[in-house]
Amino acid sequence: MGELKNRSEILFLYDVTDANPNGDPMDENKPRIDEETGVNIVTDVRLKRTIRDYLHEYKGLEVFVREIRDDKGELKTKEDRLKEFKDNNEIIEKCIDIRLFGATNAVEGKTMTLTGPVQFKFGRSLHKVDLTYIKGTTVMPSKSGKTQGTFTEKYILPYSLIAFYGIVNENLAKVQNIPLTEEDIDNMMEGIWHGTKNLISTSKFGQVPRLLIQVIHKPDSYFYIGELDRRVKIISDIEDEKIRDISQVKIDITELIRVFTENKDKIEKIRYKVNERVNLVSDGKEVTLKESLKDFQTEELPF
Repeated sequence: MGELKNRSEILFLYDVTDANPNGDPMDENKPRIDEETGVNIVTDVRLKRTIRDYLHEYKGLEVFVREIRDDKGELKTKEDRLKEFKDNNEIIEKCIDIRLFGATNAVEGKTMTLTGPVQFKFGRSLHKVDLTYIKGTTVMPSKSGKTQGTFTEKYILPYSLIAFYGIVNENLAKVQNIPLTEEDIDNMMEGIWHGTKNLISTSKFGQVPRLLIQVIHKPDSYFYIGELDRRVKIISDIEDEKIRDISQVKIDITELIRVFTENKDKIEKIRYKVNERVNLVSDGKEVTLKESLKDFQTEELPF
């Protein structure tokens, strides 16, 4: 695969059950919630972290922004990491996350300001969520001299179905001389899906990728549809805050298919992956994504 020549848009839906998809360290690490709407928010930084971790830990690719400890067990700083590369070109060539998401370094001899060709908006749940406070106890005492375990507490969301929207800007890579390739984007797409699935930690276990769509536009069109995350909605007979499983909702893609159809002449191909438990509807009827996209050149993502 060679140099990236097509602009594309990404829509990603995943859900979380009894976990915290993105805690706010400035607010007791609570899940981030829009106080006006009751909607769960997940930052683009969290999604990028998911992708980076997967690409490094599962694909063996070099990632610049990651936790590395020195011989004393202390975390390496950005300056320490920069010393491992002879110049900026080597950093860009070796580190896939720099090619994807850019970087800003203000270090003598290696100053770098690159705007990432791949940008994501904050993810938002497609419904209001129910913030739940959980208390528990530990078996082991927290300090020497104490004879009993301590109380634990955390905030979780019983359920949240989250939508992310992103753009891959091939022109931004070109004008900044970033050698972004189609293979890089393929690896990123795999990282979105399997990285989310492999977040198996205390706070993140329970996340499942549900729907991933990449709309690839024709070369040199400099066009994008925009706001794909706002083109889907959920339908449910249950109140938002009482939803607990993907089986209790249907994802309405009517508006999404409509806007694809309106811009069919600008679209080269649509790639997708759908979880088997997802129920899709369009114009009031249950559908498959393959059926809905029958008028387009499509490809099911191979991972």
